[in-house]
Amino acid sequence: MDRVMRLSSQRAVVIFSKSSCCMSHAIKSLFYDLGVSPAIYELDEEPKGREMEKALQRLGCNPSVPAVFIGGTLVNSTNTIMSLHLSGSLVPMLKEAGAIWL
Repeated sequence: MDRVMRLSSQRAVVIFSKSSCCMSHAIKSLFYDLGVSPAIYELDEEPKGREMEKALQRLGCNPSVPAVFIGGTLVNSTNTIMSLHLSGSLVPMLKEAGAIWL
């Protein structure tokens, strides 16, 4: 849990992902398209990925990936991210976190 919390607060946007997850790919693409350069941790490639995945589940991520932190705060699921984007709330949130400057 400590590792996840430490990593999630080191950048404006942090995504915990799995390289084979199509929803993770979609979320990463969305952030790249918005001009965000997130820190990405592929849990299936991380030495302590299994432990990190369990920590994310304890934080309420179900499924565990993609797990998105913006400004150190867990935003959680693909549905939440897409809802924020469609409502026009995601970009202001990213600006406030310092992830984009436009």
